[in-house]
Order: sequence, then structure tokens, then C-alpha cells
Amino acid sequence: MKSIAVFCGSSNGASEVYREHAVALGKALAEQEISLVYGGANVGLMGAVADAALHAGGRVIGVLPYFLQSREIAHNGLSELIIVDSMHERKSKMAEIADGFIALPGGPGTMEEYFEIFTWAQLGLHEKPCGLLNINHYYDPLISLFDRMAAEQFMQEKYRSMVITDTTPQGILHKFTNYTPPSVKTYLTSKRV
Repeated sequence: MKSIAVFCGSSNGASEVYREHAVALGKALAEQEISLVYGGANVGLMGAVADAALHAGGRVIGVLPYFLQSREIAHNGLSELIIVDSMHERKSKMAEIADGFIALPGGPGTMEEYFEIFTWAQLGLHEKPCGLLNINHYYDPLISLFDRMAAEQFMQEKYRSMVITDTTPQGILHKFTNYTPPSVKTYLTSKRV
């Protein structure tokens, strides 16, 4: 893996443990020489993971819509900042340049990003690992919901197996290196994302 996209909150959350794990993930990516691809902001967990990767000597690529740059939340110390026109273009660019995706805790925006990229994997648009870093049991309800989806036959078990979870950055990165995507029906005949 050369690069991993991280989706996460633009706030720090209620517990310091979220920020601590964001910092640990940024350091782990840098130590393994994996570039961080993220939303380009300098606030919340987004800023924490980026700063940690940069301080550890890592490469950090931010992808930020123009309208957010104009609100002065762009991180000015990144290895590269890519400015795009829309939120959809942001996700598309992140999907293009990342070899995997990790969701740290976050709100509706983080969930929307994770679910879109996970759905693309189900549809065969990419074969990259999609993980949830389950800090402080944050994603327990979502993991239970995935189990319920499979049990109620709204999700095939092979797709349920695509939900990679761990409680530590090292653990999830290890699972990513050993990830083998299940065979899925491919709906596109052109180049994959």
C-alpha cells in the first residue's frame, strides 16, 4: 500500500482518546511509508491525523473543495493540497489516489464518505480495503447494524466480510496488507477507480 485515505471528524469528539488514536494513525502511516490522503482541513481529527503524519516525516495529501478553502480551514503545511470544485469531486479524487480507506470516528460526513466508498467496493468499482478504526467502541452500533443487514439478507455475507475493523492503527493496517477482496459482479467494463 502506497497511500490510504482517512475519513474523520472535523471536530475532536467528546473524549481525548479519539484525538490520541488519530495521532497514532498518522504516525503509523508515516512509519510504514504510506501516504495519508485526507480532506485537507486543519481542524479536529482531520488536523490531528495530518499533523501527526507530517511530524513523523510522512507525506500528506489533502483534497479540499474550494468553498472550504475560502472558509480558512485549509491546512497550509501539507505535502500537497489539491483543490476541487465539489464534495463529490473530493471523494472521487481521494478514491482515485488512495489504495485503501479508513474511517476514524466522525459525524454524518464521515459516514457518507465511508458508505459511498464501501458501496463502490460492493459494486466492483474498486478492490481496495475499507476499514473502521473502532476507537472507544465508537463503531460498535454500526458493526452490529452490518451484522443485522447480513442476518436479514439485505447484505450478502461476502460483502459483510469486506467491513474491516480493528481497535488499533497497527491492527487495521496489518489487516489491510492481508486483504483479499471477495469476487463481486463488476458492473463496469472501463477502468476501475
